[in-house]
Formats: sequence, structure tokens, C-alpha cells
Amino acid sequence: MAVQELTPTRVRTKKQTDRWYPPPQGKWTYADYLHLPDDHMRYEVIGGNLYISPAPRPKHQEIIISLIVLLYAYLNEHQSGKLYHAPIDLLLPGVGQPVQPDILVISQDKLDTIKETNIEGTPALIMEILSPGNPQHDKDTKFHAYAQAGVKEYWIVDGTARVIDVFVLRGQAYAPLGHFTADEEAFSEVLPEFTVQVGKICL
Repeated sequence: MAVQELTPTRVRTKKQTDRWYPPPQGKWTYADYLHLPDDHMRYEVIGGNLYISPAPRPKHQEIIISLIVLLYAYLNEHQSGKLYHAPIDLLLPGVGQPVQPDILVISQDKLDTIKETNIEGTPALIMEILSPGNPQHDKDTKFHAYAQAGVKEYWIVDGTARVIDVFVLRGQAYAPLGHFTADEEAFSEVLPEFTVQVGKICL
């Protein structure tokens, strides 16, 4: 998704009477994040920095919907967890600041991390669909944040290149499980027997 750092001068509070002032980049917390307006933008705080992304493009949404359909069918059949998608606040352990993955899967043994207003814990699987604006946010910033938090598997879907890269956690860092092109099937280590025909997802 296209992401840029949000400078304090661009932040507006929900109510002027809140008397809240945005902190400088590098100092953002979850408490500060909660002051941001509900304006259909996607806000994330990583490493104390605030990032903002605009509404996704149609192709981005089409890929998400296709993946959700496949994941929902798999999880329903295997009773192996719950599926969520953005916008939803995910508070990762060790990070303590909110991110909004495109798609995330909470394993059956971690359902207690699902709270009333957010998710506080580590998903088994996260998927991000790249947008042309700033692919490095998903490939670098989030890549390291998810590994630090212990997310076992991370998919990066490039709809333009028609490629899916799958990474699995080995120790405290990600190792590539596979680089799957349009004529191949991407597969998961965390979700046994779950596969995706890349060419049918990335049209």
C-alpha cells in the first residue's frame, strides 16, 4: 500500500477541544494514535513513526478479496483459526504500536488475543499486497517489524509483477520459502495444504 510519513502539521484531532498535540516523528505511541481522526485513511505507527496510506486501488482490493475467499474456505474446513483484514488495529508484542495488515490469520490457540476493539498479539500469518506508491513500506519497514514480533509467515503479493514472495521465520529473521510467479502455486508452511495459483490471483 502507498505510504508516506505524516508530518505533525498534517494531523488533525477529532475535536479541537481535545487539546492534544501530535508528537514529533520517532515519538508516536498508541495513545497518540488514538487521537487520529476516523477519516477513511489508514494510519500505522512503526518505530515511533506515523505512516499514512490513502484508500487502496481497485486492483489491490480485488487481490485481497480473492485471497480472503481462499483463506476463509481453508480456515473454515480445517477449523484452524480466524481471518481478518484491514482496517483493523493490530498491536504486536515487542512493537506496542498499531499496524494494519491487509490480511492476517490468528491461529486457533491464539484466539484470546482478539479483543473488543483490536487484536493484541502475534498472528500466525500476515499478507500484504503491494501498491505502486511505496512498496518499500511492506518490503522493508513492515518486514522487519513483523519478524521482530514473531509473525511466523509473511506473504508479499505483487499484483503488477504477478509474483508472490513467501517468507517464514527462522530464529528471529525471515528466510524465503519461495518466490512464486504467475504460472506457479504459492504454498504455506503455517497452513498445511493451503495453496494459491498466482496467475489467478494476480490477473
